[in-house]
Amino acid sequence: MSWGTELWDQFDNLEKHTQWGIDVLEKYIKFVKERTEIELGYAKQLRNLSKKYQPKKNSKEEEEYRYTSTKAFLATLNEMNDYAGQHEVISENMTSLITGELTRYVQELKQERKSHFHDGRKAQQHIETCWKQLEASKRRFERDCKEADRAQQYFEKMDADINVTKADVEKARQQAQLRHQMAEDSKAEYSSTLQKFNSEQHDHYYTHIPNIFQKIQDMEERRIVRIGESMKTFAEVDRQVIPIIGKCLDEITKAAESVDHKSDSQMVIEAFKSGFEPPGDIDFEDFTQPMKRTISESSLSNSRGDGKSEPKFGSKSKGKLWPFIKKNKLMSLLTSPHQPPPPPPASASPSAVPNGPQSPKQQKEPLSHRFNEFMTSKPKIHCFRSLKRGGAGPEDFSNLPPEQRRKKLQQKVDELNKDIQKEMDQRDALTKMKDVYIKNPQMGDAASVDHRLAELGQNIEKLRLEVQKFEGWLAEVEGRLPPRNEQARRQSGLYEAQNTSAVNSCAQDRESSPDGSYTEEQSQETEMKVPATDFDDEFDDEEPLPTIGTCKALYTFEGQNEGTISVAEGEMLYVIEEDKGDGWTRIRRNEDEEGYVPTSYVEVYLDKNAKDS
Repeated sequence: MSWGTELWDQFDNLEKHTQWGIDVLEKYIKFVKERTEIELGYAKQLRNLSKKYQPKKNSKEEEEYRYTSTKAFLATLNEMNDYAGQHEVISENMTSLITGELTRYVQELKQERKSHFHDGRKAQQHIETCWKQLEASKRRFERDCKEADRAQQYFEKMDADINVTKADVEKARQQAQLRHQMAEDSKAEYSSTLQKFNSEQHDHYYTHIPNIFQKIQDMEERRIVRIGESMKTFAEVDRQVIPIIGKCLDEITKAAESVDHKSDSQMVIEAFKSGFEPPGDIDFEDFTQPMKRTISESSLSNSRGDGKSEPKFGSKSKGKLWPFIKKNKLMSLLTSPHQPPPPPPASASPSAVPNGPQSPKQQKEPLSHRFNEFMTSKPKIHCFRSLKRGGAGPEDFSNLPPEQRRKKLQQKVDELNKDIQKEMDQRDALTKMKDVYIKNPQMGDAASVDHRLAELGQNIEKLRLEVQKFEGWLAEVEGRLPPRNEQARRQSGLYEAQNTSAVNSCAQDRESSPDGSYTEEQSQETEMKVPATDFDDEFDDEEPLPTIGTCKALYTFEGQNEGTISVAEGEMLYVIEEDKGDGWTRIRRNEDEEGYVPTSYVEVYLDKNAKDS
């Protein structure tokens, strides 16, 4: 089966068919190229999807990924990244093994096809030339034969005519002989040309054309084989990544099987456990006996009283359970300058000390004495001050419930130990370097590392002191060391265990007293007033805040609430504390007169150095 013998007369059709084959190959290349683009697009979308749901670093969302269910979800996101990578591998392999190879092959195929059909056209032109030569020789022979016949007839006519001279007859005879000779020559030439043409034609149809068509057939068959191999490669590229994709899916399944609901429930307990005991029963309060009231030491009402002053008997405020107090509402109450915001979160004014009318006395320990003991506890004053303006929590995490405080302290100890180990590793490395310098002075000066070694030693000592400090607090929480004054620690713990800031506590106390002062309820039998001087001394010891700028009063403000200061419109004052987001700015008129004003009532001009700091 050969195109040269079977299709010897189908040159034009073979030319069209081979062009169609090249078009099919180019179409397949375009198909594979679009497939690779789809794979790349799919991989990119998968990566974006995985990135979109990845937890943000150093955020609350990242802390939520410690549960087994969220860990499984995170593992799924990571496996989706690998899954996307396999689709990128498919795209790369198809581009290199199919698209690139076939593109180069198509260019070679076009050149080969062009060469073969050029040879075919050249052979056709040669046989057509031979045919034309044969036709010309044939026509010349035919013409010479006709002219020889006419010359012979003319001679015979002249020879039969008696009136024609003998010279004319001889001339006609010679002309006839000449024409016959020319006819013979033309015949010989025609015969030679015919034989040559037959030989060329035989070679053309039985040698040249079959050879050319055979090459074209081989070329076309190679094209068919190549496109078949490319289709096989197309499938193999997909098949090669199936095991890896299967591993990704297996890892997702494994992560899903690792989800443990019991473990997650236990982690919730560890995350939110406060360590407090549930409140006890509230004793019956018999109002039939004048002002005689018994309060259970383990009740929540007493817990609130331990943390701050009790409400005045008969006042409008009602006792609230401390674990359920809502967050401070100061921000929501802020209005326009014509309706100033409520008082600032807390006040260092001496008037904040309970000074209202005292309630009947009580057999048990006076609450005013407890409150005074709590407020005069020096370690807690710093915490109260930091909470007053919404600042950071205390260093010993005493504002947290016991269990959460223990976890934070343990975490801090672990971090400090890691820092110590890091510093010790650096010190050991420098010590070895120094030994090398001592043994080989040409490598460096041993004294050059002494300063750094001294710094590392100081850092390690500081870190160890920090560890000892935090381990002491941790031991106190875990009960390994004798606790400090039990009553003061219990009062401060209850006060700072509230999830709200001290702003809310102060605001609620002001609501319970029309004049903004603190009041507390006592029994009929004892009555004791808290000395204001003890509370004042704690704040008098503090250094006055430096001025950070000036401000101009835009409106007149009557500072009727405690902690505030009255200003007149247009008055210039000193700024000692910026607005921390609660709508109040702390200002000073002179050394003894300072307080808070609504931020919207003043125009603040901060110093450049204050802004930079």
